[in-house]
Order: sequence, then C-alpha cells, then structure tokens
Amino acid sequence: MKDEKLVITGMGAVTPIGIGVDNYWQQLIHGVCGIQRITKFDVDNLPVQIGAEIKNYCPLDHMTKSLAKATDPFAQFAFIAASEALSDSNLSIDSESERIGIVMGTAMDGVTSVARTQHEYSTGAIRRVGPRFVPMIIGNIAAAQIAIHYGIYGPSFTLNTACSSGGDAIMTAAMLLHSDEADSILVVGGESIFCPIILSGLTQSQALSRRNDAPEKACRPFDMDRDGFVIGEGGGAVIIETESHALARGAKIYATLAGYANTNDGYHITAPEPEGKGAIACMQRALQRSGLTPSEIGYINAHGTSTLLGDRAETQAIKEVFGDIHSAPPVSSTKGSTGHLMGAGGITEVITCIKAILEETLPPTLNYDTPDPLCDLDYIPNKARPAKISAAMSNSLGFGGQNSSIIVKKYES
Repeated sequence: MKDEKLVITGMGAVTPIGIGVDNYWQQLIHGVCGIQRITKFDVDNLPVQIGAEIKNYCPLDHMTKSLAKATDPFAQFAFIAASEALSDSNLSIDSESERIGIVMGTAMDGVTSVARTQHEYSTGAIRRVGPRFVPMIIGNIAAAQIAIHYGIYGPSFTLNTACSSGGDAIMTAAMLLHSDEADSILVVGGESIFCPIILSGLTQSQALSRRNDAPEKACRPFDMDRDGFVIGEGGGAVIIETESHALARGAKIYATLAGYANTNDGYHITAPEPEGKGAIACMQRALQRSGLTPSEIGYINAHGTSTLLGDRAETQAIKEVFGDIHSAPPVSSTKGSTGHLMGAGGITEVITCIKAILEETLPPTLNYDTPDPLCDLDYIPNKARPAKISAAMSNSLGFGGQNSSIIVKKYES
C-alpha cells in the first residue's frame, strides 16, 4: 500500500463567491470578489468592517432543522462541502462504511458560537447554557456529524494546525491510505470566525486590511499597496482513494495526489521566517515525494494572504525552490476573491489547482496593480489565463510557523 498511487474522485466547495465546485470555479476565473461589508454583527464602531461572508446562506436549504440547530457555521459549511464531494464521487458508503475514513481540518472550531453564547450569558440575554453548546463548539464534531448522517465508521481525525489545517488534513489522509487504515478518505475543512472578539484581536495585531471604503479592493496579494488579509468563511472537501479501489468501482478520477509535506518554521508565533526557510523545505519535500522536478510544476496556488511580511517570505521561498520569474511557474493567490478561508482554504485551493489542470485555465490574483520590487514573480494579474499544465502546487502557511504543500497532477492510468 505504501507506494500505491492516490487519486481524487470527488470534490465539494462552499465559498463566499459560490456554493458548489462549478459555481465557485466560474466565479473565480471571472474575477468575482466576495468581500464586502460584514453583515453578521454590528461593525460601525470597529476599525475593520469588511469580510468575505457566504452570501444568501440559509442552512435549511442544505440540511435538516435539527442538524442546523446543533451545529456551528464551521461545521455546517464542512457538512455541505462533504455532501457534495460524496455525491460527486458516487462512493458506495453502505457496502464499505468501515473502510471509509474522515479527516477534518479547522483552525478555530466553533469560536463564533463560543463568543455569541458568552455574550448572551454575560449580559443576561440567556439564563442558562443549553446541552448542545459543548458538542457544537469542539472541532471533531463536524466530522462526527458527517459520520453519523452518512454512516461512516472508519478512522476519523480532526487537525487544528491554523491556516495549514486543510492541507495537513490531505497529508494525513494520504498517510492513512498508505498504511491501509482505509480505502477511501473524505477530507473536509470548515471555518467561520466572524465575531467581534476575533475581528478585534486580529485588528490589534495589524493583520487585517482596513480598506473599509473599498472592500472589493482590500485583499491585494503581492501588491505594493497591500495592508493585510481579509477574513473569509467556507468549507471544502475532497475524496481521496487508492487507485486500485477507485478503478475497481469504476470511479471518475479527477487528479492524482502526487506530493505532500508539512514543516514548521520554529521561528515565531505569527510572523513567517523572513527567508522562508520552513516553506522552502516544505515545497522541496513535497516535490521529492511526488517525483517531479520544479520545472514540471505548471502553476502554484500561493498562500498569498496580502500581508507585507507573508507575501514577501513566500515569494522568496518560491524563488529559492523554482528560480526567478524566468524559470518559476505562474503563481496566483485566490484570496483576493474569497478572502482567507483558514482551515477550509487549504482544501478549496487544492480544488482550484485540480480545476486549473482540468480546465486549462489559471485563476488570477485580483487587485495586483502596483508591483512590489520584493514580490517579482508572475502573479497572473487580474485576469484568468489559458494554460495547459499537468501539475500544480498549493501552499498553506499558518500561525505558529505551520507550512503545508500539496501537489496534484493530471491522472494517467
């Protein structure tokens, strides 16, 4: 099992620019931005008033009333994405439920429910905390709710590695498959951190853009005038299987999971290592595992959050691994469209890489208008680009020095 090819056979996405993979992809390549003024709570007195929320969202359109009442938004988004991926894969759950696993990635679990409940309890709006509260806020409950609903009895793990959680969930799934713990794994991510306390904390750390007067221009990855990232929310899911299992059941195969890696900077709790040493090692390990050379990577979906230090460190790391603008592949950050989806982003951005390979189109970096001399790669500015590629890399870099790199490539039987 250790050396068997792993393939991706199902995908699901819940994003601020569209629910459903096809909807998400079409909006992405057409340059739609999902960032606007926050509507979930009153932001009039806050220095940051913008974010990328899921638009026109009603949980009852996607799940039962009882499930909606029992789950935080992060788990709802994970559930919706998982449902799409499972349906897309045509995986027969009933006949092999004990050989199907779930790996969940999330950065901050049910923090919005914690903040809301604490506020209501402290102000006397509620006199007691209900029995659903604790199960609603813990991270593993998203995977548990999916397992309960679909009857999935295989291994289940939940990772919390900040913004690299989604990518690390994919790596964990690969390790489970290669160790024969399962034949197929549902990898899912979910995130929703829109609440005043989180917004205030990130604002004080100077991490967020304050471009309240022009939300659609606020997230500017690699642009000279960038001033911080923008919070987003959403969910993503992929089904990963061993090739033999996928072929035996006649599955539609989207791509091969070719490489994956995880490293830690060991440097600072929030700032990246200035020279990108941890990210360099991560990309190199993913390439080594994939058996591909740097020149065979046709596109990089960068972490690219639109922070001054982060974008420069990632650019430096990419140049160290792939070379300068003349030899490095095209790079884009799709966070200009979606905002930063935290744990969910690592999965939706891998889906972006898969779609780029299948559709022969590279998504743009929105709002890239003024080049930063220290960010001097080809960032696919503002408009999608036709390109025939066979392999792509997705980077996710998180607080605590977490680094994740995932490589997918065109499937060849």
